[in-house]
Amino acid sequence: MTLDDIIASLFPDGHEVSNDNGVLHGSATLRSGGTMLVIGIANRTALGVDEAIRLSAHVLKSIGRDSGPILVLVDSDSQRMSKRDELLGLNEFLAHLAKVLIHADMNGRPTIGVLYGHSAAGALLATGLATRVLVGLPGADPAVMDLPSMAKVTKLSMEALQEKAKSTPVFAPGLSNLAQMGAVHMTWSNAASLADQLEALLADMPAAQDRRDALGKQRGGRLKAAEIAERVRDLALQAR
Repeated sequence: MTLDDIIASLFPDGHEVSNDNGVLHGSATLRSGGTMLVIGIANRTALGVDEAIRLSAHVLKSIGRDSGPILVLVDSDSQRMSKRDELLGLNEFLAHLAKVLIHADMNGRPTIGVLYGHSAAGALLATGLATRVLVGLPGADPAVMDLPSMAKVTKLSMEALQEKAKSTPVFAPGLSNLAQMGAVHMTWSNAASLADQLEALLADMPAAQDRRDALGKQRGGRLKAAEIAERVRDLALQAR
């Protein structure tokens, strides 16, 4: 499905979503009659300081002015790895975007990410993984870190990482692996109405508290994360 097909299937009752050099922004009418803010990154655009601050601004302006959920459509490259972006503090811009989405979600604006193309590294962390719920569409191609980059960081060979990826989702890119780790809440079907699937999700949204670690344990993709997080929380409470 193309981006236009996806938006049309999500919002058959109408939308005003524009694509400005890979940055998506606008609003759309839900089947329930409400209005949804729609932002995102498209055309496998790298997420740099300019894109991040524009997306953040759209969300912040909407918080005090509008109501209703927020949809984040994602088809990006990784973060923009240019000298200019790094010198301007790209890490702070990406963190700002993530915090803005979390702030909106904690203040009555449930956030849903829809990963329909590629995304990787900081761009994925600051968009889809910063929403309360991340949904994947068939054919989506996410990677927190690709194996060649992981090999450089871990100093492990590509052969060793490829072998680990067969049994450990943490070492493997791809939609099914992120779903097994709990990062992707569910995968929608292209064969059914995306509007119906969106309304079903909105009617049964998980609590705002992030429990992706528990979901990863339940699915067998992250067996220790939930337990360790709980132990850290208990120790912090005891130290008060």
